[in-house]
Amino acid sequence: MLNYDIVIIGGGPAGLGAAVEAYEKGVKNIVIIERDKYLGGILEQCIHNGFGLQEFKEELTGPEYAQRFIDKVEEYGINVMLETMVLEITPDRIVKAVNSKEGVFTIKAGAIILAMGCRERPRGAIMIPGTRPAGILTAGTAQRYVNMEGYLPGKEIVILGSGDVGLIMARRLTLEGAKVKAVVELMPYSSGLTRNIVQCLEDFNIPLLLSHTVIEIHGKDRVEGVTIAKVDENREPIMETAQYISCDTLILSVGLIPENELSQKAGIELDPITGGPIVNEMLETSVPGIFACGNVLQVHDLVDNVTAEARLAANSAIRFIREGEFGKSNIAVKAGNGIRYVVPQKINVDNIEKRIKFRMRPVNVYNNAMLAVKSGDKYLLRQKRQRLTPGEMIDVNLSKDILKNANLEEGIVFLVEEG
Repeated sequence: MLNYDIVIIGGGPAGLGAAVEAYEKGVKNIVIIERDKYLGGILEQCIHNGFGLQEFKEELTGPEYAQRFIDKVEEYGINVMLETMVLEITPDRIVKAVNSKEGVFTIKAGAIILAMGCRERPRGAIMIPGTRPAGILTAGTAQRYVNMEGYLPGKEIVILGSGDVGLIMARRLTLEGAKVKAVVELMPYSSGLTRNIVQCLEDFNIPLLLSHTVIEIHGKDRVEGVTIAKVDENREPIMETAQYISCDTLILSVGLIPENELSQKAGIELDPITGGPIVNEMLETSVPGIFACGNVLQVHDLVDNVTAEARLAANSAIRFIREGEFGKSNIAVKAGNGIRYVVPQKINVDNIEKRIKFRMRPVNVYNNAMLAVKSGDKYLLRQKRQRLTPGEMIDVNLSKDILKNANLEEGIVFLVEEG
């Protein structure tokens, strides 16, 4: 059995950031386990710019951002196992993995950092009626075809869903000569960043049809068209508004799902809203010594935030292997009116050094609203926010002194107050 102080599962931006941080803080017996044949994760196919504005104070492409960390991993000589699949994690931090070189092997870890990222929601998850022709693919698959494999997946395209990858691919496919006929979004707002709506759709005159969905796919061997319709307030199609759009490709950008099959096998408690582990202020899961960061914990908008989260997970793992288990979390963190979820979901103020960052998303678009933090009837914080939208994560920093005022029985509630 191999022994490592910290085992990091996933070699994308979260895993790389955690490994570099742990090494720089003095823990050098680390291994990164990655199932792909190279490090970098999804960033390798994100060739557009806009990465690194917070982390490096400059604008980078996805591969450039990843390479900054890959260079450090190589410089520090951090152990990396590529093309290696983790089969199982146990609550006592035994990792079972397999690759073509060693076969099946086990690792005993002082601490484990989960950084497996997320996957796309496929057609089967949204149950669109119609035939099953060629030409239906997820936005990430289309991105890989165009940016890494050099294939154009279609010439006349409809995109269902307005997630960031879908918006970016609308622009990318247009630049490659395809005609993007529409981006169709079920909700009355886009689920992508405002900057991507402007730069990827409005700048290229690509229509964004809010409160619409695809109700049927047409074609036998290849997609020939789709029927779309408006939806009502219950998101049910209004059949009288149905219209046919001819196209040869339907791209799905209908959400991301954190990759937590390994977490479930380890007995880690998952949040039904985020799909990721329930964590405390140290980003520790319900199993002591196993931490989570990046898109496996919650789907992020910005890779810079993934890196910041990875640093916290690394420092928490170091503290765990040096000091042992943390004090039990005794304050519940809840999502109130207008907030979909909050991470972390529980805290112990005694474990916090100076302050802690909470991340959350609103359930709707709010303009000139008040973001409040309450414990019982007492306000811990109220902030005026010009605009809140589900497509952009909210960060709230709270100091240890503020959190000491929280009522242990009532917990902490984050909510939006309108008017």
